[in-house]
Amino acid sequence: MKSRLLCTTVWLVTVAACSAQKKIELPAKYKHFDMEAHRGGKGLMPENTIPAMLNAIDMGVTTLEMDMQVTRDGQIVVSHDAAFNAGFTTTPEGDTLTPAESKKRILYTMTYDSIKKYDVGKKFYAAVPRQKKMAAVKPLLKDLLTATEAYANKKGVKIQYNIEIKSNPKGEGVSCPPVAEFTDLAMQTILPFNIGKRMIIQCFDERALKIMHEKYPQVQTSLLIGDKEKRSLDEQLKSLGYVPEYYSPHYSIVTPQLVKECHQKNMKIVPWTADEIGIIKNLADMGADGVITDYPDLFYQLK
Repeated sequence: MKSRLLCTTVWLVTVAACSAQKKIELPAKYKHFDMEAHRGGKGLMPENTIPAMLNAIDMGVTTLEMDMQVTRDGQIVVSHDAAFNAGFTTTPEGDTLTPAESKKRILYTMTYDSIKKYDVGKKFYAAVPRQKKMAAVKPLLKDLLTATEAYANKKGVKIQYNIEIKSNPKGEGVSCPPVAEFTDLAMQTILPFNIGKRMIIQCFDERALKIMHEKYPQVQTSLLIGDKEKRSLDEQLKSLGYVPEYYSPHYSIVTPQLVKECHQKNMKIVPWTADEIGIIKNLADMGADGVITDYPDLFYQLK
């Protein structure tokens, strides 16, 4: 109940503070291009927070991209990193963290009541100098979805979600639970929202996607692929054991041939993380179905 009250308070304050945004309008040739705000658009707002997601909705993005971690008390918290990031974290005492200290603040070893006392939005983050600074916390996924669904409904839009399971074989029992437990916790949190086809579950960990495909076949999935991948697309899919609805490689390995192969397999291809307008336009012109970016304001420039 306390987390719900926190969510409502943060949401109301954020909505009141938001200025009117010009909505992104793509030209006809990019009409169906999926505009995904990476971590809610971390280049503009504190990453993976409710304010970031509401700002992205205001901008008119198609999809909110975000990440899941698990707390010690078995709750799904929205966070890319398994531990607090020294780059943008302020402790409950108002101090900053050294990199060494931050590695010890592992979310899986902390209850959410402890996690929510850390601020992740006020400190200047050198990696994204345009990011707006404000008080912000790592939210529970259920609180974020409550806020985004209500806000999108109020604005008369149907927002989509691309949510990553941050399972890690090497981190099991240390920074995350076993993959099956992680996947079930995620679905227990998400499915009650009845998002249906507006949701994609993405992951680098093939084990999580296999569980999703076998246990939750009604949920769309996306295979994440890094820039060092040496296997062919066919080899990757053979290892996965099925053809997901989406394929999401690092933008640097995308070619017209790869786009063609994905479409021949009835997979949509949505590369990550493209943070320059030239790269985004090139991917769109290749036929990519969308792009994940830290800077959703770049979509204003897509002509």
